[in-house]
Amino acid sequence: VQLQASGGGLVQAGGSLRLSCAASGRTFGSYAMGWFRQAAGKEREFVSGISWSGVITYYADSVKGRFTISRDNGKNTVYLQMNSLKPEDTAVYYCAADLDSSVAGRTRSQYDYWGQGTQVTVSS
Repeated sequence: VQLQASGGGLVQAGGSLRLSCAASGRTFGSYAMGWFRQAAGKEREFVSGISWSGVITYYADSVKGRFTISRDNGKNTVYLQMNSLKPEDTAVYYCAADLDSSVAGRTRSQYDYWGQGTQVTVSS
């Protein structure tokens, strides 16, 4: 599985961005996907996950109500809509595939493949 994340950039606090992650190499609709982020000097942390069908979604408490994960299995793409961005959302965002589960996990070790990351910078 190959994952290509895009959509990052520089935005002011309160603004919005939409990240995309295009997948290839295996039937996209058969596995769960997740988004993680890693700020400078910190460990990579879970942001959001989505089941293979898109019906079940999970969010970290820090982004709940502001971020929305979705997927389009016809386009082999998962999205992360980020609204009301805060400076503390600044990080490199990574998409990941969990091939062994139909429902996304919250821990890094559950994921099998990772995208290259896309930088999100939120200015105050």
